[in-house]
Amino acid sequence: MTTVNRRQFTRSALTAAAAAAVSLQRLPSAFAQSTGATLTAADVIAAIKAHLKVEWNASTYRDTVKIGDPQTVVKGIASCFMDSFDVLKKAHAQGLNLVVTHEPTFWTDSDLIDPIKNDPLYLEKRRFGEANGMVVFRLHDHWHRFSPEPMVEGRESLLQWQTDPSQPRLYRLPPTRLGDVARQVAIRLYTRSVRIVGDPDLVVTSVAYGSHSLGGNITGLERADVVLASEVREWETVEYVRDVIATGAKKGLILISHEAGEEEGMKVFADWMRTVTPSLRSVFISTDDRLYLL
Repeated sequence: MTTVNRRQFTRSALTAAAAAAVSLQRLPSAFAQSTGATLTAADVIAAIKAHLKVEWNASTYRDTVKIGDPQTVVKGIASCFMDSFDVLKKAHAQGLNLVVTHEPTFWTDSDLIDPIKNDPLYLEKRRFGEANGMVVFRLHDHWHRFSPEPMVEGRESLLQWQTDPSQPRLYRLPPTRLGDVARQVAIRLYTRSVRIVGDPDLVVTSVAYGSHSLGGNITGLERADVVLASEVREWETVEYVRDVIATGAKKGLILISHEAGEEEGMKVFADWMRTVTPSLRSVFISTDDRLYLL
């Protein structure tokens, strides 16, 4: 009997939904004309835009080409949560020259170049991509708008917690120690970067998925015993939760790395791309935890 692990099940379920959506829409004419010969990065990006089935925001500063010439012929597609230098090297080693990243290439949300234009690392990372005929395209805002939302669906399928239909991002648990909830998160999201604020022996029955912002996490604490969040400002959210606990409130916070909360969604993207551009190899490359506990 074949054993299907949690990640395989998640990808299969989400990819089936994505493939069904794709089958309902025709390819753009530029893409259709190219399938008999070669596809450029511009062709593939046009196909992505057409099959997302969301209105494209032409003024986006996130979802644009970050490295390379869009007229480059695509040999293969790599998807990743973040195109760190090691991810670019892994993609090149596998012969994948179109990299679709969810997060920034050059370390700021809008990939600002002017402040780092003379930085040796910036120059080397760009040189590596261009010298190897690579194109990097970011897909953030519009992938979050895909339905079902890939990051949320992927994360919830891995966590396997009971969802509350009346309250999105709220999960019900049997009475469980906070420390044990954190261990569940580490195992199920495959991450070594898990920290907690609060008493590990606190018994909790509800978890809210928070946000990067303090306001979103305050709302989560009002709805649940514990907030699960990533990429927070520690001097805001962490200190707020510490002070809440100091008042005697039975609350907690579980912090995870950003990729642990969203990386699964870019695995779904790699599978989805095989239905959009079946003539091209599409491979997911893991970014892995950037920061983790020893």
